[in-house]
Amino acid sequence: MAISVLPSAAGAATDPFPINGTDYVEFYCGNAKQASHYYRTAFGFQLVGYRGPETGVRDRASYLLVQGKVRFVLTSALGPESPIAQHHLQHGDGVRDLALWVDDCRQAFAYATAHGATAVRAPEVEKDADGEVVIAAIRTYGDTIHSLVERRNYRGLFLPGFRAAKSAYQPEPVGLQYVDHCVGNVELGKMDVWVAFYERAMGFRNLVSFDDKDISTEYSALMSKVMANGNERIKFPINEPAPGKKKSQVDEYLEFYRGPGVQHVAIATDDIVRTVWALQARGVEFLKVPEAYYDTVLDRVGKIDEDLAPLRALGILIDRDDEGYLLQIFSKPVEDRPTLFYEIIQRKGARSFGKGNFKALFEALEREQDARGNL
Repeated sequence: MAISVLPSAAGAATDPFPINGTDYVEFYCGNAKQASHYYRTAFGFQLVGYRGPETGVRDRASYLLVQGKVRFVLTSALGPESPIAQHHLQHGDGVRDLALWVDDCRQAFAYATAHGATAVRAPEVEKDADGEVVIAAIRTYGDTIHSLVERRNYRGLFLPGFRAAKSAYQPEPVGLQYVDHCVGNVELGKMDVWVAFYERAMGFRNLVSFDDKDISTEYSALMSKVMANGNERIKFPINEPAPGKKKSQVDEYLEFYRGPGVQHVAIATDDIVRTVWALQARGVEFLKVPEAYYDTVLDRVGKIDEDLAPLRALGILIDRDDEGYLLQIFSKPVEDRPTLFYEIIQRKGARSFGKGNFKALFEALEREQDARGNL
């Protein structure tokens, strides 16, 4: 049985693991230089920083892309012996690090590891002429990690080792503002394991749950629980497959990613029509629901501020909860493997995740799976 979105947690004073927000998302790529060009061209990011052999780093090259408050780091190995190369060999391009901005890295790391988190990197101080950053890391599902980044004594571009970079190629931003949430796919029976991990090791709470009655079609189903930190700036839905007649989208992801990982990153905008129009014009492909969806959607969600015609033309979905409504759309996978994709979301008060759109959305996903021969 699904539950409604729960009230906000108490203030930061009672939060055992305070987090200011998403610091950055790092992707391990086969060719980060070319991937950075794609994200600039298609998604409107700006190249602002670089780390690699020219800056004294010998094993990798990293490109820092920024739009609004969203920071993506795209990293490639410079040799086959690198763990980065091994990660890419197994998973393809994918998210390695969901980094979190904290005020006290040592305190956060100590709390997490004392409550069962596996350490990847003990707190270290990185310095340059612009000050110092304290950074540590812990493991989460699959090969994904959370870096814990303390930057209160740093005034530089991003992290020590990065230098400013600028290209003559400067595509216009598309209005992406911040990371709204990041969704992880885990194996059957593992969702509650990771729910318990976030509760125990990081002080998160279960904001909302969906079972296979909520997220199902004629052929497939999945279950999901949304974990949120105290101030709800960090939201991590965790999906697992549920038994069905055919292979679910989570099963397909796990097969091609070769294990658990980040399924999609949801990025907020305050003008979804403008953002999606710009993305589609640049070649970003989105899932489409049947035209009939729009014949009855306003009967379900009530009055909205937007004109329905452009939402219909672009394929943008609408849903409402007790606090308002939201507009959302989902891209097709952005890799050759049917793994990572993006959600573009605009919240008009709603804190939920589009439960009313699940059936239409998952039927659209199944049509794509079927075209790939993976349903």
